[in-house]
Amino acid sequence: MPSLVVLSLLAVSALVTSFISGILGMAGGMILMGILLAMLPLPQAMMLHGITQLSANGWRAWLWRHEVDWRVFRGYVYGALGSTAFFILVQLVVTKPVALVILGFTPFVALALPEKWHLNVERKFHSAACGVICTVLSLTAGVSGPILDVFFVRSKMSRHKVVATKAMTQSFSHLQKILYFGAITVGEGAHIHWGVAAMMIALAMAGTSLSRSVLEKMDDKSFRQWTRWTVMTVGVVYLVSGVVLLLKN
Repeated sequence: MPSLVVLSLLAVSALVTSFISGILGMAGGMILMGILLAMLPLPQAMMLHGITQLSANGWRAWLWRHEVDWRVFRGYVYGALGSTAFFILVQLVVTKPVALVILGFTPFVALALPEKWHLNVERKFHSAACGVICTVLSLTAGVSGPILDVFFVRSKMSRHKVVATKAMTQSFSHLQKILYFGAITVGEGAHIHWGVAAMMIALAMAGTSLSRSVLEKMDDKSFRQWTRWTVMTVGVVYLVSGVVLLLKN
């Protein structure tokens, strides 16, 4: 069982990051991933992150279930399954510094994508492409929110539909991550403490429920502005952290 200090950090992290994700539809997972990588080996961090985020996203998807775009979700699933099959074949697991660098670079790559690409999850085949790319990032860096946002930012969806549909796609990705890294963790003879996982699940659902009233009070313009600035700030922190770890090795 982790120490009281570690348990407290995990508890606060689960509550606060799920609250942030409940408002912005992303960013909370990025923050939580960095915290877990600082405290746990990568496979266990990935698995605990997946369990916590599946709870937060799954609960958020349920709360906004009437707003989900199921056509977009189906396309995402097809692409995600293709990427996962590739990872299962090669059994790829990156190092912790590399995971942090990828995590940090992701928002900047998303921002640098040329306008002419016109990525839009509502367009034909774009949702499947989104599933492919986001799954690769999810299984290497642990999160894919910033790239996922690129596919949604030009859509005609309301903030409610964006949050709901993202929650469904992310729930599926986190389920895949749990199964993938769960198999690796068992193979290495490691494990996670299920009491800790249960605590984080409960707090993730609580943070998601608390965020609902805040999302209702925001307008679509503020929603998109806060999303961009939050992920860019977090990206800088992780990029610097990953580079420092790479230079030390």
